[in-house]
Amino acid sequence: MRRLIRKIDAVATNDGDGVKIHRVAGRQLNSVLDPFLMVDEINSDDAADYIGGFPEHPHRGFETITYMKAGRMRHRDHMGNEGVIETGDVQWMTAGKGVLHSEMPEQTNGLLHGFQIWLNLPANEKMKPAAYRDIQSKNITELNLDDGGLVRVVAGKLSVNGIELVGSLPPLSTEPVLLDIVLSPSESVDLVFNKQNTALVHVYSGGLNQAGDELKARQMGVFSKGECLTLQGGSEGANVLVFSGKPLKEPIAQYGPFVMNSTEEIEQAMQDYRQNELV
Repeated sequence: MRRLIRKIDAVATNDGDGVKIHRVAGRQLNSVLDPFLMVDEINSDDAADYIGGFPEHPHRGFETITYMKAGRMRHRDHMGNEGVIETGDVQWMTAGKGVLHSEMPEQTNGLLHGFQIWLNLPANEKMKPAAYRDIQSKNITELNLDDGGLVRVVAGKLSVNGIELVGSLPPLSTEPVLLDIVLSPSESVDLVFNKQNTALVHVYSGGLNQAGDELKARQMGVFSKGECLTLQGGSEGANVLVFSGKPLKEPIAQYGPFVMNSTEEIEQAMQDYRQNELV
């Protein structure tokens, strides 16, 4: 069984043009989250908290995963790609060698709730061409649990209560598993995936009861290696994201939106950006 070995509190901060978010990230957590780099949550029904959005900015060296729970976000990039990420949809963007893009709320009022997750790329893939995988909500694999809960498989292959499920993404070198799970009060679910890979659980509402320990809203739990990850909803039930991936165990050099393996590569990325050669 995988055991809860660490709890990390999300930190309130701002990003983009003043967007209020809660973030789990930081250099001190790189080895703990590996291969993930960051988890951001936007959750507000006050337009002033999000309306500035994320105007055009660069990325290089990793992947960004945008998952909308409520509201709509418009995406544009330097290659002419444009679209709206609707409620329940996922956009999986490989920045690779470089991308210039913006993500702006497609609304001026109402609830905007979503996540952006940064997933690292191995050194030999950091300069691959930029690419997108857009997953509509209707195409996300779902399993209704016996006691009223729900499991959504955004990415990965795993067993849920003995039932084999597969997400719609093709296999990736980081072997990502990304799940969105709703648990009723005291409801349990057993998840089985690669026992050697990272297992992270981020509670975004309610709470989990893990063998007498509690994971509260806006806390991430780090779990040990093991065959099975069992999660149990607390007295109010729980809404959680589950992350797993193959640790890269490579050096990480990060400067803002660039994630490479060395300072020299970061300096090259900055030079390329200044000279309009990033992409």
